[in-house]
Amino acid sequence: MDHIRRNERMAALTKLLTSAPNRIFTLSHFCELFNAAKSTLSEDIDLLKGVFTRFELGQLETVTGAAGGVRYRRAISREKALGFVSDLCSQLATTSRVLPGGFLYLSDILSQHELVSTMGTIIAQQYYDAQPDFVLTMETKGIPVALMTAEAMGLPLVIARRSSKVYEGPAVNINYVSGSGGHIETMSLNRRAVTEGTRALIVDDFLKAGGTAKGMIDLMAEFHVDVIGTAFVMSTATPQKKQIDNDRSLMVMDVDPADPSTLTVRPADWLKG
Repeated sequence: MDHIRRNERMAALTKLLTSAPNRIFTLSHFCELFNAAKSTLSEDIDLLKGVFTRFELGQLETVTGAAGGVRYRRAISREKALGFVSDLCSQLATTSRVLPGGFLYLSDILSQHELVSTMGTIIAQQYYDAQPDFVLTMETKGIPVALMTAEAMGLPLVIARRSSKVYEGPAVNINYVSGSGGHIETMSLNRRAVTEGTRALIVDDFLKAGGTAKGMIDLMAEFHVDVIGTAFVMSTATPQKKQIDNDRSLMVMDVDPADPSTLTVRPADWLKG
C-alpha cells in the first residue's frame, strides 16, 4: 500500500468512526487498514478527540481491556439540548395542533430528519451506560425517533405491531389496557425478533397515561427481556401518575381538551439540570 499521509488518515478515521456510532474499533483494525503503527494511530485519535471536543461534534472514547479500542458516540451539550427542545416547544405550542382527547399533532415534526436525529441523540445520550441491546417501539408514529435513537446507539430497532402478520411467522400476542381510553388493545411481536436475556430501551412518540408503554414492558417480560428505560418525545402533565415509572420525555404538554387555548408545552425538567 502506498504511504498514507496524516491528513488522509484523519479524514478516513473521522468518516469510519462517525458512520458507525457506538461501535468499538480496535487499534489493530486501523493499523492494518492504514499500514501504520499503533503509536501513530494513537496520536491521530488524540488529535481527533481534541477536535471533536472543541467543536462539540460528539465524544471519541478510548475503551480499555481485551476487546478495547476506540468508539465514537453522538453527544450534545445540555445547554444545546435545552435550547433545541425549547425551540421545538415554541413550534408546538399552537392551539391548532391540539387533537381530540388531549393529544398533540406531531407528525410533521417527526418527519423531519434533522429534528428527529437530534432527538435520537439526546435520548441515546441518557442510556449509553445502561447498554441496551436493542430499541423497541410501537408502530407507527414512534418509529422515526426510535430509529434515530437506535442509529445513534448502533443498535437494531424492533417494532411491536398491533396485530401479527402471516409473513413474519410465529408471534407472541398480548392484550393490554389503553391508558387513555381504557380499551383493550392487542400487541404482537415475532418470536425471532428478540433474544431471551437481552436488554431493551423503549422509545415512543407520546406518553399520556402509559398504557401502551406498560404493554410493551409486559410484552418484553414474555420474552424474558429486561427493560432498562422508557423515553418519549412528548408526555402529558396529567395524569401525573403514569402506569410506568422512571420515564423520560423531551417535552411536557398540558391542556384542557375542552379549551385548546390553555395549551402549554415546555422542556422536561431533567433537561434543565
